Amino acid sequence: MGIPGLTARPAPGDPPQPWKRQAGGLRLFVRLTPKGGRDAVEGVKPTADGGMELAARVTAVPEDGKANAALLKLLAKSLKLPGRDFEIVAGATDRHKQIHIAGDPAALEAALIAWLATFTKR
Repeated sequence: MGIPGLTARPAPGDPPQPWKRQAGGLRLFVRLTPKGGRDAVEGVKPTADGGMELAARVTAVPEDGKANAALLKLLAKSLKLPGRDFEIVAGATDRHKQIHIAGDPAALEAALIAWLATFTKR
Protein backbone atom coordinates (compact mmCIF):
# COMPACT_ATOMS: atom_id res chain seq x y z
CA MET A 1 0.00 0.00 0.00
CA GLY A 2 1.30 3.45 -0.87
CA ILE A 3 1.87 6.30 1.48
CA PRO A 4 -1.19 8.60 1.42
CA GLY A 5 -0.60 11.45 -0.98
CA LEU A 6 2.24 9.68 -2.79
CA THR A 7 0.14 8.28 -5.61
CA ALA A 8 -1.66 9.99 -8.44
CA ARG A 9 -5.41 10.03 -7.98
CA PRO A 10 -7.31 11.16 -11.07
CA ALA A 11 -9.85 13.94 -10.96
CA PRO A 12 -13.43 12.71 -11.38
CA GLY A 13 -13.95 11.75 -15.01
CA ASP A 14 -10.23 11.69 -15.87
CA PRO A 15 -8.54 8.40 -16.77
CA PRO A 16 -6.06 7.21 -14.14
CA GLN A 17 -2.46 8.11 -14.82
CA PRO A 18 0.73 7.88 -12.76
CA TRP A 19 1.63 11.58 -13.02
CA LYS A 20 0.37 15.08 -12.35
CA ARG A 21 1.17 18.25 -14.24
CA GLN A 22 2.94 20.91 -12.24
CA ALA A 23 4.82 24.11 -12.88
CA GLY A 24 7.96 23.39 -14.86
CA GLY A 25 7.21 19.74 -15.63
CA LEU A 26 5.46 16.63 -14.36
CA ARG A 27 5.44 14.75 -11.08
CA LEU A 28 5.72 11.01 -11.79
CA PHE A 29 4.64 8.46 -9.18
CA VAL A 30 6.77 5.31 -9.10
CA ARG A 31 6.90 2.11 -7.06
CA LEU A 32 10.49 0.89 -7.12
CA THR A 33 11.67 -2.65 -6.42
CA PRO A 34 15.43 -2.63 -5.73
CA LYS A 35 17.48 -5.81 -6.20
CA GLY A 36 14.83 -6.75 -8.77
CA GLY A 37 16.97 -9.00 -10.96
CA ARG A 38 16.92 -6.59 -13.93
CA ASP A 39 16.47 -2.94 -14.76
CA ALA A 40 13.00 -2.56 -16.24
CA VAL A 41 9.76 -0.62 -16.19
CA GLU A 42 6.86 -3.03 -15.89
CA GLY A 43 3.98 -0.69 -16.66
CA VAL A 44 1.32 1.09 -14.65
CA LYS A 45 -0.19 -0.54 -11.58
CA PRO A 46 -3.14 0.53 -9.41
CA THR A 47 -2.56 1.42 -5.78
CA ALA A 48 -4.69 0.53 -2.77
CA ASP A 49 -5.87 4.13 -2.42
CA GLY A 50 -7.23 4.29 -5.98
CA GLY A 51 -4.23 5.98 -7.56
CA MET A 52 -1.78 4.74 -10.18
CA GLU A 53 1.97 4.24 -10.06
CA LEU A 54 4.60 3.30 -12.58
CA ALA A 55 6.12 -0.02 -11.50
CA ALA A 56 9.88 -0.28 -11.94
CA ARG A 57 12.66 -2.57 -10.79
CA VAL A 58 16.41 -2.15 -10.74
CA THR A 59 19.28 -4.49 -9.95
CA ALA A 60 20.95 -1.92 -7.68
CA VAL A 61 20.77 -2.28 -3.92
CA PRO A 62 18.92 0.30 -1.81
CA GLU A 63 22.09 1.61 -0.19
CA ASP A 64 23.68 5.04 -0.49
CA GLY A 65 21.15 6.10 -3.14
CA LYS A 66 22.28 3.45 -5.63
CA ALA A 67 18.76 2.19 -6.40
CA ASN A 68 17.47 5.75 -6.75
CA ALA A 69 20.27 6.65 -9.16
CA ALA A 70 19.58 3.51 -11.18
CA LEU A 71 15.88 4.39 -11.34
CA LEU A 72 16.55 7.91 -12.62
CA LYS A 73 18.97 6.54 -15.22
CA LEU A 74 16.41 3.94 -16.31
CA LEU A 75 13.65 6.52 -16.67
CA ALA A 76 15.88 8.96 -18.57
CA LYS A 77 16.96 6.23 -20.98
CA SER A 78 13.41 4.90 -21.41
CA LEU A 79 11.94 8.33 -22.12
CA LYS A 80 14.96 9.48 -24.15
CA LEU A 81 15.41 12.56 -21.96
CA PRO A 82 18.53 13.95 -20.28
CA GLY A 83 19.18 12.57 -16.81
CA ARG A 84 19.49 16.12 -15.45
CA ASP A 85 15.72 16.56 -16.03
CA PHE A 86 14.86 13.95 -13.35
CA GLU A 87 14.87 14.51 -9.60
CA ILE A 88 13.41 12.51 -6.72
CA VAL A 89 11.35 15.01 -4.72
CA ALA A 90 9.66 12.63 -2.26
CA GLY A 91 10.16 9.06 -1.10
CA ALA A 92 13.95 8.87 -1.40
CA THR A 93 14.04 6.15 1.28
CA ASP A 94 10.70 4.55 0.42
CA ARG A 95 9.54 2.22 -2.36
CA HIS A 96 6.93 4.80 -3.37
CA LYS A 97 8.62 7.79 -4.99
CA GLN A 98 7.67 11.08 -6.55
CA ILE A 99 9.93 12.18 -9.37
CA HIS A 100 9.91 15.63 -10.91
CA ILE A 101 10.60 15.62 -14.65
CA ALA A 102 11.59 19.10 -15.79
CA GLY A 103 10.29 20.42 -19.08
CA ASP A 104 7.12 21.48 -20.85
CA PRO A 105 4.27 19.65 -19.07
CA ALA A 106 2.21 19.13 -22.25
CA ALA A 107 5.18 17.72 -24.20
CA LEU A 108 6.22 15.48 -21.31
CA GLU A 109 2.67 14.22 -20.89
CA ALA A 110 2.46 13.39 -24.60
CA ALA A 111 5.79 11.54 -24.41
CA LEU A 112 4.64 9.55 -21.37
CA ILE A 113 1.33 8.63 -22.99
CA ALA A 114 3.11 7.41 -26.14
CA TRP A 115 5.72 5.51 -24.13
CA LEU A 116 3.17 3.86 -21.84
CA ALA A 117 1.07 2.81 -24.84
CA THR A 118 3.91 0.44 -25.74
CA PHE A 119 3.18 -1.53 -22.55
CA THR A 120 -0.40 -2.27 -23.61
CA LYS A 121 0.86 -3.72 -26.93
CA ARG A 122 2.97 -6.37 -25.20
